[in-house]
Amino acid sequence: MKSKDLPPICGFELAINELVNKERDCSQLKEKSRLENVNSGFACALHMHQPTIPAGKNGELISHLQYMFEHTSEGDNHNAEPFAQCYKRLAEIIPSLIDEGYDPKIMLDYSGNLLWGIEQMGREDILASLKLLTTDQTVQPHVEWLGTFWSHAVASSTPPSDFKLQITAWQHHFAAIFGEDALRRVNGFSLPEMHLPNHPDVLFKLIKALKECGYRWVMVQEHSVQNIDGSNLRDEQKYIPNMLKAQSSNGETISILSLVKTQGSDTKLVGQMQPYYEAVGLSKQSLGQQIIPTLVSQIADGENGGVMMNEFPQAFIQAYKKIGPKTNTNPTIAMNGSEYLDFLETSNIDEDSYPLIQAINQHKIWEKISGAITPTSFKKAIEELKEEDQSFSLSGASWTNDLSWETGYKNVLEPISKLSSYFHQIFDHLIVQNPSLTKTHSYQEALLYLLLLETSCFRYWGQGKWTQYAETIFEKGVEALQNIEISMD
Repeated sequence: MKSKDLPPICGFELAINELVNKERDCSQLKEKSRLENVNSGFACALHMHQPTIPAGKNGELISHLQYMFEHTSEGDNHNAEPFAQCYKRLAEIIPSLIDEGYDPKIMLDYSGNLLWGIEQMGREDILASLKLLTTDQTVQPHVEWLGTFWSHAVASSTPPSDFKLQITAWQHHFAAIFGEDALRRVNGFSLPEMHLPNHPDVLFKLIKALKECGYRWVMVQEHSVQNIDGSNLRDEQKYIPNMLKAQSSNGETISILSLVKTQGSDTKLVGQMQPYYEAVGLSKQSLGQQIIPTLVSQIADGENGGVMMNEFPQAFIQAYKKIGPKTNTNPTIAMNGSEYLDFLETSNIDEDSYPLIQAINQHKIWEKISGAITPTSFKKAIEELKEEDQSFSLSGASWTNDLSWETGYKNVLEPISKLSSYFHQIFDHLIVQNPSLTKTHSYQEALLYLLLLETSCFRYWGQGKWTQYAETIFEKGVEALQNIEISMD
């Protein structure tokens, strides 16, 4: 591939890291007094994604959206343009509501694949709409972007050594399109497929990577977490921030703020604006010595299915008409995640006040260990649990528990592991010696194939064409790395 055909996913790691880790200032939160009169809020996020596939005329990498346009007779590919419109329509809805005196809020999660695909297709109309939402001084305070893994990789089946590669690739790409100021405003993280790893070491490495990359909070699915004693989250606990704690097999601990996505049918809940109607029935609750507003948090595919395509726009508008103009003192309002957390921070809420939670099933491990947690005692506990309970699993939890991201996909997971190992074997020691190596075409191309191979779609859509796509990407990645080895000899 030519350099001009590659997405901007690397090369400025140190500069990006300095940028996203600059000290935040939430003391400038506007209209704090208005939020003090609020009983409840709702935060809606839209997730948008199209995978990159080797399905161009000569096997080139193209967006699946482009493939839909080129093969309209297959499946529901006739919806290609309606999908494309979903990626841009908020640039009409949000400004229109603002002009009418309302205070709309939305959170956006676009995969790197999708952003690249939009660029590859030359859809300047979509890019212009996204830039309006992200950089216009009037509109951008209403829109919060959430970071994600660049290629929509599922955390549990992604080598932990690649977590930061996925995270920083998205940060590079987002900054290249929307600018550094926009990237600095990205504080929350959206896990692809709402998948939270529950293996203690994997979760520890994920949270560590998120925090090192400047992220402040993450959205988690209700049934993917539990209280420290193993109990389910209490009803009221779902509507306030929780501290997600991870403990590694050697006893190290780390934690990050989390907002809980309540369980349910994603597209119907957001598509019909159920989060607003749920929030209307909620009131403030006590947290330590403080009384704070509650928040209903939800995320859904923003383009997938008839509800999101056809019902969401009018339901979104209707919700704000029920709330009323910004000048009203409605006790239920829209709030984006970081806005809500900023308000709590400026209200002197100590993070130690938030309930502690952990990933599902982890309490079973810690109950088995008496004394110090060591890799040996950890391994013994896992072995005992697997012997006692065949259903015990450390493969994580996501928005759907009837689908495994690992079982039956050895033909995809083994290549991921091999390509990742090969990539790090070649580059890790070289980058320590010369960090500017990440600016080279050879590194960028090899990284692209590694990230793409980890895309969840190559398992979600089952065996056949999609696993063949993965095989092709694996072969191209190996070839790119072999060419680098030859050039080094």
